[in-house]
Amino acid sequence: MEIPTGEAAKELIDASSFIWNHFLGFAGTMSLKCAVQLGIPDAIDRHGGPITLPELADALSVHPAKTLHLRRLMRTLAHLGFFVKQTSEADGEETYHLATVSKYLLKNQATGMAPGLLLGLDPEWVAPWHSLGDSLRREEPTPFHTVFGKSCWELMAHRPDMNERFNESMPCDAHLVMEVVVNEYGHVFKGLSSLVDIGGSTGTVAKAIAKAFPHVRCTTFDLPHVIESATRDTSINYVGGDMFEHVPPADAVF
Repeated sequence: MEIPTGEAAKELIDASSFIWNHFLGFAGTMSLKCAVQLGIPDAIDRHGGPITLPELADALSVHPAKTLHLRRLMRTLAHLGFFVKQTSEADGEETYHLATVSKYLLKNQATGMAPGLLLGLDPEWVAPWHSLGDSLRREEPTPFHTVFGKSCWELMAHRPDMNERFNESMPCDAHLVMEVVVNEYGHVFKGLSSLVDIGGSTGTVAKAIAKAFPHVRCTTFDLPHVIESATRDTSINYVGGDMFEHVPPADAVF
């Protein structure tokens, strides 16, 4: 194959870079998963300020032989914008601190996205993506059916562990969204006396609406196995069922 020159060469380089960036994009995604699994955001947060690589390695119990690997991981994550890397002019030592986005990766906080990230990148949840091609050639309705023989909802109904992790991942986004909805668009609830949240999981959205607007009687509606695992809150109603068969009556559907 003849090596192109001029504009043709530039086009080839641009095309190659575009493809490389896409098919190696998973490296950044899996680096992010690794950071959450290790608890890197939490370790830096507990440290209370910029942390050196040896301090971070010690806090994470990283094997001494893997410190260089940790440096590569942190440089990758800093390049992607998840952490901020600073280098001392005096001795060249690197320190890292939380970027704005990494604060949402802290565990055990209402708006933290760590549970959702870990669930979404779990091998079982990623497996259907590897079967997109097979799924297109088969009659099953989704790639999830191709891999597991059933929908994700049916699978979770028989897998309490997966159902629990899914329910843990749902509230993080709901907390953030509802804070904006209640504060900025609260007028849409004016005049309502009842509301049902369809696919409301364990009730995060319904509880937020009920707290902000006590005059609205809120119901969270989801599949029976989801409702059964919900921690009850007396401010809302819990109803299990299938939205394709029946939806509880209310003034508004969310």
